[in-house]
Amino acid sequence: MIVELPNTTTSKITKEIVNMREQGGVVALGRVLTLVVITSSGAEEEAITAANLASREHPCRIIVLAAGSADEATRLDGEIRVGGDAGASEVIVLRGSGELAAENESLVSALLLPDAPIVAWWPRQAPKFPSESPIGRIAHRRITDSSSAADPREALSGMAHSYADGDTDLAWTRLTNWRIQLAAALDQYDGSDPITAISVEGASDSPSTLLLAAWLQLALAVPVSLSENIAGSGIGSVTLERSEGRVELRRPDAMNAVLSQTGQPEQKIALPRRSLQDCLAEELRRLDPDEVFGEVLTKGLAKLPSPKKVAHS
Repeated sequence: MIVELPNTTTSKITKEIVNMREQGGVVALGRVLTLVVITSSGAEEEAITAANLASREHPCRIIVLAAGSADEATRLDGEIRVGGDAGASEVIVLRGSGELAAENESLVSALLLPDAPIVAWWPRQAPKFPSESPIGRIAHRRITDSSSAADPREALSGMAHSYADGDTDLAWTRLTNWRIQLAAALDQYDGSDPITAISVEGASDSPSTLLLAAWLQLALAVPVSLSENIAGSGIGSVTLERSEGRVELRRPDAMNAVLSQTGQPEQKIALPRRSLQDCLAEELRRLDPDEVFGEVLTKGLAKLPSPKKVAHS
């Protein structure tokens, strides 16, 4: 069910939620957090869909700030979604224009669940300093997505400069399965045959490739060489060189990977590209700072070499 509230106020929206609750349509009990999504008008539906799916694992109240034009008259249009239109949550969409087009804490303060953690998510363009933005200041966790940036390396560099405890990025979350597979492969070896070199290949527009390379360099204390592949192809491969052979994990397509180890048969591994809702659901599982991500971002990235271009026939 979707209830439209054109030219409204947050007070009227709150009253409508109370009315719907009294009628049995909305129940606030069991909500574990408030997810505030900051985006622009016309770009909110993909984020709402992902948040709804993630909410089946983490029941929450979703508040969407969909900014309109700052040049239009000041106005607030509201929308409340419950039931089948809101997954396991209730969704409140606020479309502000004029003076209400900017990210605004006062718009959401009356709609936050009492005594519940707050997570802020910028699906596309994030502020330069997320922790100092109006919503970021009140949030326990702040989620950005550097994959939407035109220059991922520059975006990650800016994030390293502005990093604060509680910040995270979905480019890092997309690496979870890669990190699991590489860690499992390394567990088979003892320290008698140390890694001597690491090479990582990935798309030129993939911030996940840069974060993976930085993580390996920090974790293994071995210099990493980077190679750029065609845009849109994501992470291509990771090769760990040893004196007695190599370990290579490569992904030839969007679903599967091949693990090659000297002296062992090749293994086919399911390694699909993670969906937006999967990444969001993972980030909502934890509300404490991700210390590993913080170290990779602030210490590892600066040590990476410039990537080399991969030649294609």
